[in-house]
Amino acid sequence: MKEVKIYTDGACSYNPGPGGWGAVLIYGDHMKEISGFESNTTNQRMELLAAIKALSQLKCSCKVKLYSDSAYLVNCFRQGWYKNWQRNGWLNSKKEPVENQDLWKELLKLSTYHQVEFIKVKGHADNKWNNRCDELATSAIKHHT
Repeated sequence: MKEVKIYTDGACSYNPGPGGWGAVLIYGDHMKEISGFESNTTNQRMELLAAIKALSQLKCSCKVKLYSDSAYLVNCFRQGWYKNWQRNGWLNSKKEPVENQDLWKELLKLSTYHQVEFIKVKGHADNKWNNRCDELATSAIKHHT
């Protein structure tokens, strides 16, 4: 099984507002950068979309280490929040619909196809690839606004 490293980040000007996402995929000596923009979104949606778009780039089932500075994204998988959401009909602990469930469902589908380990990195710190993803996400916003 191929082993891939993925770094992701999302950004939003105002919240909600114009948003961007960026990802860096690394496989051996190969590296690919991707990014995108949405005109009216939230930072959390951009964090999830970055992971979805990156995992969607993979052409076969892979072993993935996905690095993100989003506690929202990483904790959902590491702490199993999604299991309770699924068990409770996609309601959170307050019995309200889980936000961004369209993206969560897509991400869950991708994460069962691939073997994904979600790893938290400190944002806006010394991680070269996380910083690059932030540049990609913020550039996508600047390019479209």
